[in-house]
Amino acid sequence: MRLRVGITLGDPAGIGPEIVQAALASGRLPATADYSVIGKPVVCSLGQPTPETAHAALDALEESAALAFRGEIHAVVTGPIHKARMYEIGFPFPGQTEFFADRCGVKNFAMLLTGGKLTVALVTTHLPLRDAAAALNQGEIIRIGLLLEDFLRRRGIRDPRIAVAGLNPHAGESGAIGREEIEIITPAIAGLNSQSPIFAGPFSPDTLFHHAANGSWDGVLCMYHDQGLIPLKLHAFHEGVNVTLGLPFARTSPDHGTAFEIAGKGMARADSMIAAISLAVELARPISATPA
Repeated sequence: MRLRVGITLGDPAGIGPEIVQAALASGRLPATADYSVIGKPVVCSLGQPTPETAHAALDALEESAALAFRGEIHAVVTGPIHKARMYEIGFPFPGQTEFFADRCGVKNFAMLLTGGKLTVALVTTHLPLRDAAAALNQGEIIRIGLLLEDFLRRRGIRDPRIAVAGLNPHAGESGAIGREEIEIITPAIAGLNSQSPIFAGPFSPDTLFHHAANGSWDGVLCMYHDQGLIPLKLHAFHEGVNVTLGLPFARTSPDHGTAFEIAGKGMARADSMIAAISLAVELARPISATPA
């Protein structure tokens, strides 16, 4: 059976439509899948998002989730949306990750980014930095660590090596500049290793990503949003892919925004969209074991 991948354009006033068109015409997508664009055309001024363009993006999201949940498509690739405009029309989710989890009734989900030689999963996501430390707990670190492990195994890494980042500078320096590593992160790593002994850390974040990008680690479990996304985007800005873990179908998106300032100017690169579509096809292939 051929795989069917649905692709949304995101906010049509942004670069989504042009990078989707460029990706489909690139000749760089897997030939093992059929691709369809989800959503209705919208007349709009490029670079100028409106409530109408936000509604178009939301309608496409709703349609893609329904199609995937019914099994009519096997994977969803989403174009970038403009969150401020989405919030204005009543979109109640921090992002598309949480939208899909809600529509699928999934509680065990997480956000992961991958590109180049880095793969990072996030324990906390869209929180003010001042709230991220308070939100950390052993259960969440273990839950998302296991989702990261499953993702790496799905990609063919039989014995993945996963590093766990500390929260504080120098991973707390044995409690001198923070006790989260001692009281929360280290016990969580022990809990992870009691189930699957492939986790190590906590490591100082200022050196960890250098070693990961040079092949010492297959994945990094990060404590907060920018801890993972800054090195990922520095390392693979044009090839980064956002993945929602834990859904009953594959869902990916390019790891960039709507870029209204360059929409329609022929400057947008389709590399991240091509990578997102290609990864969606890879993740949608049948596997021998059902993910946890």
